[in-house]
Amino acid sequence: MNMNQNAKIYVAGHRGLVGSALVKNLRTKGYTNLLVRTHDELDLTNQQAVFDFFEKEKPEYVFLAAAKVGGIVANSTYRGQFIYENLQIQNNVIHAAYKNGVKKLLFLGSTCIYPGEAPQPMPEDCLLASPLEYTNEPYALAKIAGIKMCESYNLQYGTNYIAVMPTNLYGPNDNFDLEKSHVLPALLRKVYLAKCLMNDDWDAIRKDLNRLPIEGVSGNDSNEAIQGKLNKYGIQKDSVEIWGTGKPMREFLWSEEMADASVYVMEKVDFEDLKPKGKEIRNTHINIGTGEEISIRQLAEIIAEVVGYKGTFNFNAGKPDGTLRKLTDPSKLHQLGWHHQIDIQQGVKKLYKWYLNN
Repeated sequence: MNMNQNAKIYVAGHRGLVGSALVKNLRTKGYTNLLVRTHDELDLTNQQAVFDFFEKEKPEYVFLAAAKVGGIVANSTYRGQFIYENLQIQNNVIHAAYKNGVKKLLFLGSTCIYPGEAPQPMPEDCLLASPLEYTNEPYALAKIAGIKMCESYNLQYGTNYIAVMPTNLYGPNDNFDLEKSHVLPALLRKVYLAKCLMNDDWDAIRKDLNRLPIEGVSGNDSNEAIQGKLNKYGIQKDSVEIWGTGKPMREFLWSEEMADASVYVMEKVDFEDLKPKGKEIRNTHINIGTGEEISIRQLAEIIAEVVGYKGTFNFNAGKPDGTLRKLTDPSKLHQLGWHHQIDIQQGVKKLYKWYLNN
């Protein structure tokens, strides 16, 4: 099914890392009729508000990129919120799409849906084969429910809803909040601030904290207050602390490439293309990844090189490592005709440049 250039396309979560990349990609490809709402304008956890919105606007295509997300700390701390809010958002949007005759919907999940002890690399078929990793179990369960909801609506109602599972993403509009962000943007910011300390560049530090305060401490606070907060996060002029041993391997995909893959799937792939031949219909979701991995230690070294930081890294082995390997098997996506282009070195350079300019 080809999308018409002026078809009405609703991007849910358009301000996030994923949604903002989708909006940019769609605009670049000439789609002009994009529908977006901020959280203040439309609370997706409010069923009535979502149903009213769909009833009024009647979007033809939906990209469901809105979610409550976070790193290992946030996932451990806000377990109740993570399962409740994500289930609410996707139940409301997917059901409203069905009720209002949406032609096609793309549901974005995450590769943390796979078991903690999944085979590496992780094929789509290993979903639900064994227990989930404990730290992000509530989030993963919500996303699995979203996959099954799309699949079940397709089977019962003949809808064309496709679920894609991107690997770890990074890129423009990433979250650099040290308390809540994922490993790559947090590490980039920590290394940058450590470099500023090393160079005694307090103007740059104040500018950074005014843009994004750390636990309420901004650039207007005293040097001591700022220094204390940076210390808490392991940021010192000659060293940066990193949680865990540095050994876990991670796969990273530039967010704009994830958006390109998602739009490609929306334009070129239908649920019919994803049904396994002659057996039960399940695991019709698609991994979006690079199939390449790098250790947290190697990542830290690449960031230090890009930022120009000469200090050392202090790996705190008393803190959790999380899963040791989490590599996707993107062969289904490759068979459908899409491959990534941007490697991690290029990507870190692009992200650092973006961070300094924004």
